[in-house]
Amino acid sequence: MPIMTYIQAISDGMREEMRRDPKVMVMGEDVGVYGGAFKVTKGFIDEFGADRVYDTPLSESAIMGCGLGMAITGLRPIVEFQFADFITSGFNQVVNNAGTMFFRTGNNVSAPVTIRCPSGAGVHGGPFHSQSPEAWFVHTPGLKVVAPSTPYDAKGLMISAIRDNNPVLYFEHKFLYRRVKEEVPEGLFTVPIGKAEVKMAGDDISVIAYGASVHLALDAAERLAEEGISVEVLDLRSLYPFDKEAIVETVKKTGRVLVAHEAWLTGGVGGEYASFIAEECFEMLDAPIKRLGSRDMPFPFAPQLEDKMVLNSETVYRALKDLAQY
Repeated sequence: MPIMTYIQAISDGMREEMRRDPKVMVMGEDVGVYGGAFKVTKGFIDEFGADRVYDTPLSESAIMGCGLGMAITGLRPIVEFQFADFITSGFNQVVNNAGTMFFRTGNNVSAPVTIRCPSGAGVHGGPFHSQSPEAWFVHTPGLKVVAPSTPYDAKGLMISAIRDNNPVLYFEHKFLYRRVKEEVPEGLFTVPIGKAEVKMAGDDISVIAYGASVHLALDAAERLAEEGISVEVLDLRSLYPFDKEAIVETVKKTGRVLVAHEAWLTGGVGGEYASFIAEECFEMLDAPIKRLGSRDMPFPFAPQLEDKMVLNSETVYRALKDLAQY
């Protein structure tokens, strides 16, 4: 199997599905001639043509509105918000229009639109290019939300998202684009939406994470293994629907749980998973549930300030060590 980076796997998943299904098309700012701000769609316009790789005006509301219209008339558009931060400019179209379509049409009209959301910090983009706003959409019925952490999952979840008949928000972490790589099968395969995966097995503590935070958890787990502490890392992959059975299994196994994500702590999706554990797994716990997230402040431009506010492997390591000693 070829070695692919995270960004190559995203691109490959889109390209493979566009070759298979002529109804799949791509639209967004600079996705065509320029090949995308991060070059995810480089070469797409040459292979598929301008009628399937569509450069849009700089208007997130218009982009999402057009994508939704295409979806309900039989196409399967992949809509790119150049940075997830700017999804706020198309928020009404995502939440009120796409999210409610199936329900308010009596289950007669689906909206199979995939919404790409390049998100996350670590690239020192400042307050408008570093956010992780996934919690807004996990809170919205009618939307599905995924966040892969590896190239394999990135490709498989992209294909699953495109094929899904619901609007799917696909959060891809910019810091991972060219920093993680692994063997990824050629051709078509899927990773099921709604299924988590244990990325590292352990017996003493569980970390529940997604996206770039999975790698922070793995780094911390490797350090703790040298100290005789066995950590299990559960990668959610799908934020909504989320894999309740996998969460119950890992809590039952270890009795100690840390929920970690890069998004702001207050109101973050970690609170939802912690609540689920408290309600469904209370008697399995040997210690209080702990949550980690980034500090509740806008993202600064200065690298040294961003490093202080964003979740990192040292913070995860210290939290896990505290849980082990509880």
